[in-house]
Amino acid sequence: MSTNRGALSGTTAVVTGASRGIGEAVARSLAGAGARVALVARGRAVLEGLADELGSGAFAVPCDLMHPRAVSGAVDAIEIGFGGAPALLVNNAGIFRVGAADTLTVGDFTAMLDLNLVAPFSFVRAFLPAMKAAQRGHIVTIGSVADHASFPGNAGYSASKFGARAVHEVLRAETKGSGIRATLISPAATDTEIWDGLEPGVRGRFPVKGEMLSAGDVANAVLFAVTQPVRVNVDELRLSRS
Repeated sequence: MSTNRGALSGTTAVVTGASRGIGEAVARSLAGAGARVALVARGRAVLEGLADELGSGAFAVPCDLMHPRAVSGAVDAIEIGFGGAPALLVNNAGIFRVGAADTLTVGDFTAMLDLNLVAPFSFVRAFLPAMKAAQRGHIVTIGSVADHASFPGNAGYSASKFGARAVHEVLRAETKGSGIRATLISPAATDTEIWDGLEPGVRGRFPVKGEMLSAGDVANAVLFAVTQPVRVNVDELRLSRS
């Protein structure tokens, strides 16, 4: 990580879901490399504390990403804070709810699509025109092993993550040669708070936390992708526990 200190100096970055887990680790990693980071999540107090800790112009953008008006307000706040669109967008925020296709509620299914797929697309749509005009930018999507493999109980989560992969692949095709880069990071099970609310019987179907990746592992992959020379696009990185 120290070898990347200053590698993103002068870069502006947005990280969604930045208050904990992978998002917090990514925000710390980018700020450590010199980026000025807009921290997006619901918890104002946590975000403001993290922004103070990171310094270097980091700022909090409290937002409930489930609501389109809130997302629109966050976009405005980010553009005001940066004086324009960011150079780097990391779409990380997401929820994980398990249920067989005949027991998962429509509400839970819809919530996963809204947060894991619709909200990231909203940020892409908002910032992409300015990135095209500047002929630079990097959009990173945090996917999952569930964006390319199917597991029982994952009808909603896999639908959202397969969808995120599809958006990434279309985005990569549309922006190739434009100066804009797009990367999909697909980690296996990662030790974050996302597992804490699961019933013990459900949690037992997944790896124990000691056998999972760490949030820092995923943040390292993001930093690797975004610090490559501008001529290099890291299309996709799949991460698993060795």
